[in-house]
Amino acid sequence: MVIEGVTPEIDGGRFPAKRAIGERVTVEADVFADGHDALSSVLRWRHESSSAWNDVPMVPLVNDRWRGEFMVGELGRYVYTIQGWVDAFDTWSRQFAKRVEAGQDITLELEVAARMIEEAAGRADGSDSNRLRAYAAAIRKGRTSASAALGDELAQLMDRYADKSLAVTYSRELEIVVDPERARFSAWYELFPRSAGDPAGRAQGALSTVHGTFRDVERRLPSIAEMGFDILYLPPIHPIGHSHRKGANNSVVAGPDEPGSPWAIGSEEGGHKSINPLLGSLDDFHHLLKAASGHGIQVALDIAFQCSPDHPYTREHPEWFKHRPDGSIQYAENPPKKYEDIYPFDFETESWRELWDELLSIVVYWIDQGVTVFRIDNPHTKPFAFWEWLIGQVKHEQPDVILLSEAFTRPKVMFRLAELGFTQSYTYFAWRNTAAELEQYFTELSQSPIREYFRPNLWPNTPDILTEYLQNGGRPAFAARFVLAATLGANYGIYGPAFELCEARAKEPGSEEYLDSEKYQIRTWDHDSPDSLRELITLVNKVRHENPALQSDRGLRFHPTENDHLIAYTKSTPDLADVVLTVVNVDPHHTQAGMVTLPLEELGIRRDRGYQAHELLSGARYLWNGPRNFVEINPHAIPAQIFRFRRRIRSEHDFEYFL
Repeated sequence: MVIEGVTPEIDGGRFPAKRAIGERVTVEADVFADGHDALSSVLRWRHESSSAWNDVPMVPLVNDRWRGEFMVGELGRYVYTIQGWVDAFDTWSRQFAKRVEAGQDITLELEVAARMIEEAAGRADGSDSNRLRAYAAAIRKGRTSASAALGDELAQLMDRYADKSLAVTYSRELEIVVDPERARFSAWYELFPRSAGDPAGRAQGALSTVHGTFRDVERRLPSIAEMGFDILYLPPIHPIGHSHRKGANNSVVAGPDEPGSPWAIGSEEGGHKSINPLLGSLDDFHHLLKAASGHGIQVALDIAFQCSPDHPYTREHPEWFKHRPDGSIQYAENPPKKYEDIYPFDFETESWRELWDELLSIVVYWIDQGVTVFRIDNPHTKPFAFWEWLIGQVKHEQPDVILLSEAFTRPKVMFRLAELGFTQSYTYFAWRNTAAELEQYFTELSQSPIREYFRPNLWPNTPDILTEYLQNGGRPAFAARFVLAATLGANYGIYGPAFELCEARAKEPGSEEYLDSEKYQIRTWDHDSPDSLRELITLVNKVRHENPALQSDRGLRFHPTENDHLIAYTKSTPDLADVVLTVVNVDPHHTQAGMVTLPLEELGIRRDRGYQAHELLSGARYLWNGPRNFVEINPHAIPAQIFRFRRRIRSEHDFEYFL
């Protein structure tokens, strides 16, 4: 027998595929042999904590392709493989049926069957063994008819105790990493704690010297939870260096009251395992974690493996850094830019093992404090081998940890980091603005094998990224990008206040950097501003939570719109019990209209009946007929429409869509 073409199988089994608790693993393979004998195959799976295999029968599809599936219910790793064999009894049954139909003598054929049944009885236990022996005896005595010999009960028993002495098992045992549900479905809100102070009396967006604290962040939790976010991401919370501290708008000289960049980590007050005392104490941080949990929110921390010149590591372990010919430590550069306030680690140091161990201890330290979600800064600038080792160590001890890869780099590098174990990944979503660009990119991400290991997390903006589309499109552009992020992706995030309040001021023409960037300054945000997207954010997140189709990256499909400024796509659950159609106007300036064409049968909708489309953002209800229906979207109202179709089954072959 031959077993090949197994999916999912990532890089020849070198890396595991990914699932979240409660998801199904569908495995397919080509299983075939010479000749015309009947074949059987099973999908074998087990959790890494068990040595006992579970066997699931695989069903034949077409052209020697077979499929089986199982559900994952525990964190950690599952192992699976495929076993196949020539099914002697099924082969006999097929030939026997033909002989009976042809009116041939079947005496010897019944004896052949009796012997196979007796052999199966020897492999069976208890009552099953007795039933099989009874079948064999009845066949020999002529008390069993031909139809009984081909009956379902006997076939099931023979399948259960098939002769697998010559079975072939696939040469590899493949793996699935199972993450918590929030790895599959999450909404992130990024917030700088130092800008969370009381804005009373200060204008929207104004600069401030009032340093926010963890207690100030706690006061924001009810609002963040009400909007529907379940992960609050904080940039680095550690002490900030003083040497070469950057000032406003990344100026090379900072004033005496300027706070510096949180990514310039470390001072005389400590390093990566310390907290900036202006934010509060470790007890205050624990209090924030507990308060966030009470609102259903997990706090995510930023892990940036780099140091300021004042970090204790620079004094205690200078061998962990690169040195210039004059003996000074090499600071970070991206010519012509210089980052004198940041020292990168030297992963080629002879003391690499000690460095690796220390960096792992940083992650473990914050896990011990109660953090299980991390955003990893610039992982593509550190060795692949390091990440594979560190993630393996972390996930072995703490399988519920979620690691978001912030790697805006070449596609193959991004994909490799995901293969190595990062739970979620930033994407190019921010720069895909036209309907054609979006469709092409997300079609690529939804194809196998990428979808088996790469979980996209869609961010329309970050503290480093203010795209031209957002700069020039006004509030409608922010609204459109939000709906796209929240419906194209099961995981998405926003750089919170700046996006929520449509901050669009660039540092200079042609730049994607914010003017008065919060990376270098404390900002004041007026969350009660009439320009806030708060209402839309709350509504869309409510739609996400009420529709299982939007809680997974699987089931995404694009549809023709006959208008290049409209993008239409559905997401559906595997059983089509929940089908959601989203149509977005990607032109932030003008009303756009067109016909949307849906593949009704593939969505479980009958062509010969009208069906209702419930538009979830406005509450409007429409009666649609046939595959082509008209939509019109004014971006200055709401730049998108989200329709729900949900199936009510009336019988096996008859169902209707209802609201």
